[in-house]
Amino acid sequence: MLFNRHLIVATGLLLLSACATISKPPVAQSSMSLASHQQHLAKLAQIKSFALKGRLGVVTQKQGFSGGIDWQHAVDTDNVDVYSPVGGKVANISKIVTGVTLTKQDGRSLTAQDAESLTETTLGFKLPLSGLSDWALGKPTTSNINSSTWDENGRLLTLKQDGWDISYENYANNEGIFLPNKIVLKSEKVNLKLLVEKWIEISQ
Repeated sequence: MLFNRHLIVATGLLLLSACATISKPPVAQSSMSLASHQQHLAKLAQIKSFALKGRLGVVTQKQGFSGGIDWQHAVDTDNVDVYSPVGGKVANISKIVTGVTLTKQDGRSLTAQDAESLTETTLGFKLPLSGLSDWALGKPTTSNINSSTWDENGRLLTLKQDGWDISYENYANNEGIFLPNKIVLKSEKVNLKLLVEKWIEISQ
């Protein structure tokens, strides 16, 4: 398997940390907080592309992985470089309208219609790349929301959507827009943690 050389125990994920953070307790979902929430989501909806550097941690029933991630996202494309804990590139995931290609460290490439099926086959877990491009910004996708909570400034704290329980522990100000630093996603089979060390580019 692609990441066998870089397997770690789950406790190693606890060592991941983020900086310049803001954490707020949940508040009653009053009409005032709802208005703040809607205003915050309206700002996020204007973001059409982004680039970030961070850390990705994954725990499944059989394995764990922790490493670096460089991610460039646009409306119809994604390009994700995944690195080992010591900095060597172990995979590239390239998504375009017609499908997704995963290129391994040895240069071999595999393709599929979506990132979820491709990563499950090659990496052993589903990476929800389509939904993650919204969740990483701190907003729901366009599909049905099972439940959500937010803080007094309208920023998401928890979200249940598409089979994932998502929690936001920290936010930081990025050119007037508060974006998450730490996102934890849990499904029946996968626990995934994304720590954003730097939002490199935000385009509207």
